[in-house]
Amino acid sequence: MSIKEEVQKRKTFAIISHPDAGKTTLTERLLLVGNLIRTAGTVKGKKSGKFATSDWMEIEKQRGISVTSSVMNFQYNDLQVNILDTPGHEDFSEDTYRTLTAVDSVVMIIDATKGIEAQTLKLFKVCRMRGIPIFTFINKLDREGKEPLALLEEIEEVLDIETYPMNWPVGMGKRFLGIFDRHGKQFVKFNGNEEETYIPYEDLEKDEHQEITSQTAFEAAQDEVALLDEAGDQFSLEAVLSGEQTPVFFGSALAPFGVDIFFDTFISMAPTPQPRKTTEGMVEPDSPEFSGFIFKIQANMNPAHRDRIAFIRVCSGKFERGMSVKLSRTGKVFKLSQSQQIVASTRETVDEAYAGDIIGIYDPNAYQIGDTLIEGRAQFNYDELPQFPPELFKKVTAKNVMKSKQFKKGIEQLVQEGAIQLFRDKRTESYILGAVGELQYDVFKYRMENEYNVDVMFDTIGERIPRWLNSDEKVNESLFDERKLLVRDRDGNNLVLFQNQFALNWFKENNPKIELFNRL
Repeated sequence: MSIKEEVQKRKTFAIISHPDAGKTTLTERLLLVGNLIRTAGTVKGKKSGKFATSDWMEIEKQRGISVTSSVMNFQYNDLQVNILDTPGHEDFSEDTYRTLTAVDSVVMIIDATKGIEAQTLKLFKVCRMRGIPIFTFINKLDREGKEPLALLEEIEEVLDIETYPMNWPVGMGKRFLGIFDRHGKQFVKFNGNEEETYIPYEDLEKDEHQEITSQTAFEAAQDEVALLDEAGDQFSLEAVLSGEQTPVFFGSALAPFGVDIFFDTFISMAPTPQPRKTTEGMVEPDSPEFSGFIFKIQANMNPAHRDRIAFIRVCSGKFERGMSVKLSRTGKVFKLSQSQQIVASTRETVDEAYAGDIIGIYDPNAYQIGDTLIEGRAQFNYDELPQFPPELFKKVTAKNVMKSKQFKKGIEQLVQEGAIQLFRDKRTESYILGAVGELQYDVFKYRMENEYNVDVMFDTIGERIPRWLNSDEKVNESLFDERKLLVRDRDGNNLVLFQNQFALNWFKENNPKIELFNRL
C-alpha cells in the first residue's frame, strides 16, 4: 500500500472538556467500540476497583482525575484511530495545549447539566485559533439538565460557532426516551442498559411503537426536529472542516447511550492528516521522507526501568523502526530502534507508522518538547509549540540532604516533561519551581516520592510576574531583592520574578534602560 493510501486511513483527534464532563469515560467507551478493552473502567475507579485505561499514573487512579495526556491507538474497520485523552484540570492546561498541536480534529464534551464552563471555553479558543475542526458531544442526557435548544444557543453565543445537531434528544433524566438520529434517519431507543433499539423513521407509526410515540416528550421532540429541519442551519462538511460549524451529538457516555452512533458518524467526517507548516513552507503528509515533531515527554512510564518516552506526531512519510533521523535543533543523528505505540501504560513495539500516527520513542536525554525529527538532508522545523509563563512559584528542597543526587535527577527529568518550569536563584542557587496551578506541585511531590524515593519540602514565594532580561546585557545584581527576585531559567537566561504589578512598574520607572520581556 502506498504512503498516500496509508495516510488516508489515519484519524487522529483529541478529546477535550471541563473536569467531570465525562471525557475519560467517553474515551473508555470508544476503546470498547474499538475492541481494545473488554470492560470500561471509570474515572471513579476507587469504589469499583476498576481504573480508566487512559489513566495510567498511580495518582490519577487515587484522585480520580487525569493529569497527563494519554495516547491510544486502535484499528476500527479499515481505519487507524489515534485518540489523545487530555487532562481536564486547568492546572495542566499547558499539556493539553501542546497536545492540540498534534491532532487533526477535536471532540469537545459538554456536560448537559452545566453547559459551557471556563476550561471548555479556553480550550475551544485554542482550537479556533489553530483552525482545528470541532465535534461536540453533549453528555449526561440521562440526568436532568439544560434544555437542548438552550445548550445550542449557548454554544453559538459563547463560542461564536454555528451548530448543527446530528441527533436530537427525546426527554432527559428519568424521562429520557432516546434520540432522533437525523443523520441516519432513525429513532434510537434508550433501554436503560447497554442495548439500544434502532427504529427507522418510517416504522415509528407502527402500533408496536405507540407506547413511545404517544408520550408528551416524544411529540415535543418531534416538533423540535421539524423546526430544526425547517429553520435551523444547513449542514456543511466544508464549514465543519474549516472550524466554522460544529456537528452536535447528544448522549450519555456512562449509560452508555449514543456513543456508537456518534463515533461512526464522527469517524466518517473527521479529516485525515493535513499538510503542516514549517520554517521552509508546507510539508504534505504523503511526502516520501519521514518527519515529525515531539509534543510530549514522559518520564518513568515504566518505573522499574526509569525510562523516558518522547511522543512524536508523524507528519510526513513513513516511519520504520531502526531508521536514522536528524534532530533539526542540533543536527545530531539518532537511530530510532526502540519505538512503541502506547495505550496508557500498556506498550507494543511498532515497526512502522505514517503521517497522523502517534508513536513513543526512547529518549536518551537528548530531546526537548517541540523538537523536529527529519529523515534525509532536509532542514526545517515545525511551528513552535505554545509556551506559557508560570504564575505560581515555590522553592523546593530535599528533606534528606543525603539524597541530593536523586533529588537533582528527579527535578531534571520531571521538568523536561514541561508541566513545571525550573529556575535557580542567582544569589543562593536554590531551586525554584514555577507552575500554572497548585495541583502541579502535588503531582511533582507525589512523583518525587514514589518514582525517585525523595521526600521534598516547598517554601512558597507566591504568585509572581516573570519578566526576562536581554541576554546580551550584563546584569547589575545589586538592583534585585526578594520583591524583585533575580533568577535564571534552565537555559541560563536571566529573568526577574516581580512580587506584584506595583514592583514591576516601580522597577521600569527607575531602570528605563533595562529591557523586560514576557518571554524570550
